[in-house]
Amino acid sequence: MSSKLFEPFTLRGTTFKNRVWLAPMCQYSAEDGMPNEWHHVHLGARAAGGFGLILAEATAVTPDGRISPEDTGIWNDRQRDAWKPIVDFIHAQNSVAGIQLAHAGRKASTFSPWRGRGTVPADEGGWNTVAPSAEAFPGYREPREMTMTEIREVPRAFARGARRALEAGFDVVELHAAHGYLLHQFLSPLSNHRTDSYGGSHSNRARLLLEVTDAVREVWPEDKPLFVRVSATDWTDGGIDVAETSQTAALLRERGVDLIDVSSGGNAQADIPVEPGYQVELATIVAKNSNLPVSAVGMITEPAQAERILAEERADAIMLARAALRDPNWPMRAQHELGLGAEGTPWPPQYERGAWQ
Repeated sequence: MSSKLFEPFTLRGTTFKNRVWLAPMCQYSAEDGMPNEWHHVHLGARAAGGFGLILAEATAVTPDGRISPEDTGIWNDRQRDAWKPIVDFIHAQNSVAGIQLAHAGRKASTFSPWRGRGTVPADEGGWNTVAPSAEAFPGYREPREMTMTEIREVPRAFARGARRALEAGFDVVELHAAHGYLLHQFLSPLSNHRTDSYGGSHSNRARLLLEVTDAVREVWPEDKPLFVRVSATDWTDGGIDVAETSQTAALLRERGVDLIDVSSGGNAQADIPVEPGYQVELATIVAKNSNLPVSAVGMITEPAQAERILAEERADAIMLARAALRDPNWPMRAQHELGLGAEGTPWPPQYERGAWQ
């Protein structure tokens, strides 16, 4: 039996052994931006479990770009060096190592999920936040509107992060322009009320993302893929919709982006119709209108469901999030359920005794 899920996929000079990829998921377990044993085990277990791409969590390019004080970073060389053994282990499992570069903007300096909700005060390790406009995300402290000087520094910060990611050995960089974080805040009219060259029209609101992309592509090697995660819709009147996101994706293709990781929401309180595969159609539309490969994510939990999405050419790869938390060996289970044996992703020899028969 053939399987699209376990068919190799090549972008630029990088071949992914399959199309089951680990989505970036914040672990809120770092100190001073440093990845540690938790990240090594979390990411390494999924690499050993057969995922073709391991995408590390939203990793801040500046200290004030962290979502929480416990987020990972890559704004200094100590952090770069801490990532390297994790990347080396991922490579040893024949998986591709990726990292998501991020700046949280007005959603920075917040409590990790199990510590509560809202903005962390300064006396508990919090900091002042910045955004395209001085408008708070509901429940958070009001940010300060960014100056032109601060905006122009953002592409340079992402480029420095990408350069360190390269030095740490990562194969893929993903720019986080989704879920209500800084680049998404600039893209969306719900959070961007500027009247200068970074606000108003779609081309102006997309300007910072394109500048970040150009800066990263300049330092990121030609043979290595560059992804962008987008929220295809804000699910709210007056916000981003999938048609506008498709325009953004087409502009990103012209600037050397290789794949759009299609998610949604996160920049406003909205009634989101969450159900199995609820974001897949958004990915399909973005792919069709931008002529770029896409990954689909969101309530994709079962192997047959993932296989069907790819077989019907609705996406080019599947990002797993919560399902991967529940089952680090999801790809190997999928092989069994799809009747493939160990052909697509061999079990590590240490685990062969546990293989499904």
